[in-house]
Amino acid sequence: MSDAAAISALLVANTVDRGGTLLGQWPREVIAARIAGGQPIIVATGDQDRLLGALLTSEKEYDEAAPVRAMLAAWPGGSDAYVYGPVCIAHDARGLGVLEALHAKLRVTLAGREAILFIRADNPRSLKAHLRLGMREVARYELRGDPFIVLSDAPAALPANFRDR
Repeated sequence: MSDAAAISALLVANTVDRGGTLLGQWPREVIAARIAGGQPIIVATGDQDRLLGALLTSEKEYDEAAPVRAMLAAWPGGSDAYVYGPVCIAHDARGLGVLEALHAKLRVTLAGREAILFIRADNPRSLKAHLRLGMREVARYELRGDPFIVLSDAPAALPANFRDR
């Protein structure tokens, strides 16, 4: 709970209305509610415990945001899949392996479970970074005229129409 303010500040600084690509509103109260609700948040810190990045997750039924609901309609994932994201890296920590470290910790924390996430189609940097992590495109959808790409880290051997509900 003591990290809620720092996580909120990082996310808010990177929202669309502040020139970033992150959707949604992320006041401290929202972060605190996610923590209180048991939704895992993975953080990376640097010197003097400065927050370098945060990776939020939630169970599919927890998140009611329109982009998440549309993503789950396009690709619900397996029965134990979870929503990956948002993920945000501090500007001065980008390209330093923070995303990879967050993802590695997440894979241990939620071992064996499928992560599903959406990325706006006009965010090639995030798309490329997540494809490098081994995720793959499984669906696309539009919301309010904006195109989104759905990624999953389920094993590539699964057929594209995999449904384990």
